[in-house]
Amino acid sequence: MGRKVSTKPLPSEIVSITKLVHGGQGLAELSDGRKVFVWNALPGETVRAQLIKQKSSYAEAIAEEVMVTSPERVEPKETNYLSTSPWQIMKFSAENEHKKSIVLELFGHEKLALPAVPAVLHGSQEWHYRNKMEYSFWGDDDGLHLALHQRGTHGKQIVSGSELAMPAIDAGANAIAAQLSAMSARAGDLKTIMVRADASGQAVAALFVKLESFKKLELPAALKGLRVYHSNPKSPASVATKLLYELGDTTLQDSVNGNKLAYDPVSFFQANLPVFEQAVQSISRATKAATKITDFYSGVGSIGLSIANTTTLVETDGLATDMAKINVGKRNIEVVRATAETALDYITADATIIVDPPRAGLHQKVVNQILDVQPPQVVYLSCNPATQARDLKLLSERYKITQFEIYNFFPKTPHIETLAVLTLI
Repeated sequence: MGRKVSTKPLPSEIVSITKLVHGGQGLAELSDGRKVFVWNALPGETVRAQLIKQKSSYAEAIAEEVMVTSPERVEPKETNYLSTSPWQIMKFSAENEHKKSIVLELFGHEKLALPAVPAVLHGSQEWHYRNKMEYSFWGDDDGLHLALHQRGTHGKQIVSGSELAMPAIDAGANAIAAQLSAMSARAGDLKTIMVRADASGQAVAALFVKLESFKKLELPAALKGLRVYHSNPKSPASVATKLLYELGDTTLQDSVNGNKLAYDPVSFFQANLPVFEQAVQSISRATKAATKITDFYSGVGSIGLSIANTTTLVETDGLATDMAKINVGKRNIEVVRATAETALDYITADATIIVDPPRAGLHQKVVNQILDVQPPQVVYLSCNPATQARDLKLLSERYKITQFEIYNFFPKTPHIETLAVLTLI
């Protein structure tokens, strides 16, 4: 006989929320003294927290009932807000204040000296600002549907779109989902659909399937172009293993700081262009005296090509470097396909270095090379202030932070972008 598996649900407990932490949850303490990180909770609230994960030293939970409500709380626009934008529950002004507090606390832990930090910089749009969304699929008796994963579970929730996405994105995603449903496509054969839109509202998409061949779709009017990729079923991520076919034109173009940039559905490009442009303009002002600039983790060149005196772009992704070469055009700028840690020779004493690394932050070899070579200026744009604070602590041996800014690229979410300008001591 097989062993019986317990399905007993985890307990719930009434707790008081003290603050929001990096990651987006409210912090509280359980009756046994453990910390608990609670979704759907704000500072000052008393909530009934349903535990969703237990560890020996902490737990995670979702507030299923708010018993004492914060004046910062507002009604979320979507029922599935916890999946993509768990901070729909608070006023936008409060969101920006909490993001600043979280960043200052992270940097305080590292005992880093910061210059005066201005208010969080943001755009005018709280909703429908995202120029990229990725949806998965769900199949049932009614056909195939767009879906998003539900936080705290292994399940999915059927959706028709997102309040964060530009309307053109949801129109394109739904058009493909309807076509897949009409051809009786199995949700189990599909991974995700990634849709991007430019500032003019043109949309392109990439559909990732687990099959090595896939029936030809028709390009819907809602999309300018579509790629269908086979994606390795053994990988949980939607990776472009092989391009099966392409319909229409999958290239988009936008302008950043007056510079036109081409990109496609799968190459990295910032999801909130107006706010990103504010950061690029700040970088441009900070580096105006530089005569030589090397841009690491450069993607399609969205930073390096949008400021003056860039001489080198370093990027590891082949699709992104292909787009970067198109964007460089006839300019005398070298595009290097390599990981940052294998392109250390491009960190030199005569060039300002710009870095915009993934959430993991800088590779230790990159930090060591900067400290050894000592470029006159380092500009560090980060999507994870925790790893940025760690890296800047190491670099503080030779550098001081002369400019620091916090950006809200992703309203209604806990994600924070930070920009630090470092000058050699």
